Amino acid sequence: MIRIYTYRDKAMWNELTKRPVLETASLEKSVRKILEKVKTKGDKAVKKYTKEFDGVKLKRFLVSQKEIDAAEKFLPQELKEAIQQAKLNIEKFHLSQVEEIKIVETMPGIKCWRKSVAIEKVGLYIPGGTAPLFSTVLMLAIPATIAGCKEIILCTPPSPLSSSRGSGGEVHPAILFTAQLFGITKIFKASGVQAIGAMAYGTESIPKVNKIFGPGNQYVTCAKQLVQQQGVAIDMPAGPSEVLVIADESASAEFVAADLLSQAEHGTDSQVILITTSEKFAVETQKQIEMQLKSLSRKEIAEAALKNSKILITKNINEAIDLSNQYAPEHLILACENANEVAEKVISAGSVFIGNYSPESAGDYASGTNHALPTNCYAAMYSGVSVDSFVKKITFQQLTKAGLQNIGNTVMQMAVAEGLDGHKNAVDIRLKK
Repeated sequence: MIRIYTYRDKAMWNELTKRPVLETASLEKSVRKILEKVKTKGDKAVKKYTKEFDGVKLKRFLVSQKEIDAAEKFLPQELKEAIQQAKLNIEKFHLSQVEEIKIVETMPGIKCWRKSVAIEKVGLYIPGGTAPLFSTVLMLAIPATIAGCKEIILCTPPSPLSSSRGSGGEVHPAILFTAQLFGITKIFKASGVQAIGAMAYGTESIPKVNKIFGPGNQYVTCAKQLVQQQGVAIDMPAGPSEVLVIADESASAEFVAADLLSQAEHGTDSQVILITTSEKFAVETQKQIEMQLKSLSRKEIAEAALKNSKILITKNINEAIDLSNQYAPEHLILACENANEVAEKVISAGSVFIGNYSPESAGDYASGTNHALPTNCYAAMYSGVSVDSFVKKITFQQLTKAGLQNIGNTVMQMAVAEGLDGHKNAVDIRLKK
């Protein structure tokens, strides 16, 4: 069960807010081995690891158009309508991120501007192991489409042979239905490290991409970080899911417990933290967690995550926000009085949920913001996925004769001072003409 800590010494903060420790040496060794096999053996290696890890022997990775068309029939109308509503909200928010080109005249005759150009080939990894995250298709495909990426491929795990959906090797229909909303037809049955390797290096069946997006377990995270070292861009470093809640006595212990459990059920290595100014509220929340945990279908997973988790009692809200900024959570919920004012003090968080009626679940699915966020303290220096994640920013400048005359001496003086005569001559030769 989640433990309560009361403390007054800030020197304890580092110890009390540590993430679950992973044994990285053996993890990296295993991941490197798989990546190397995929790089050298291509499809053969991906098929081998799919059989080994997913329990499925595949003849082909590409999902057929027949499978895509059939997916819609397996989904209840209510779910299809929910996905469509979420799509509208997420599109509306992300369309607002598109920047117009602004031409700035820095001096007479000198114009500079910046243009967003879509990354041509992107790969989306959609987890589908313990939970088919079709919502992640929305979160990645929408900004990719808005950005104008020419080629979008998608990798997602096939179902095991014991699946109730068929004979094994199928992709969850909700993932296929959501992908087809964006015209994504290059959908491949590939999971984990082998999927990341296939998108990074390319195989006979799976195309190589320029940038890889999508969450995953510790193996997927490690694989993304390793291929990044070899020249393939990734969205961000990310690890197990996490939420931090700041609450006082004005909050509902029932609500807060539900929020904590909603993240704890993601995975056994997830972490949830409550920071509160009230010991009474801490105890009430602890009791609510015990009660609500009993009815969760993923109870065992949540229980394991709670062992990594804590309830911390601070002297006041200011101390709570300081501690949160040090922790830099993926998700931050502010369930306290004057929550909007407290939100102004947030400097490190992936996404912030303000007030008692802003559950993290809303952002995970349909409010409009993106749920692909930095974890493991990376929110201190990384942003979540947005339209910007799918574009390159290219700068342009254009100088007239008058413009070069206006700035020429400045450039030449600086070039001489740095000892770069060629730079000076590139200007001087033009001015003399």
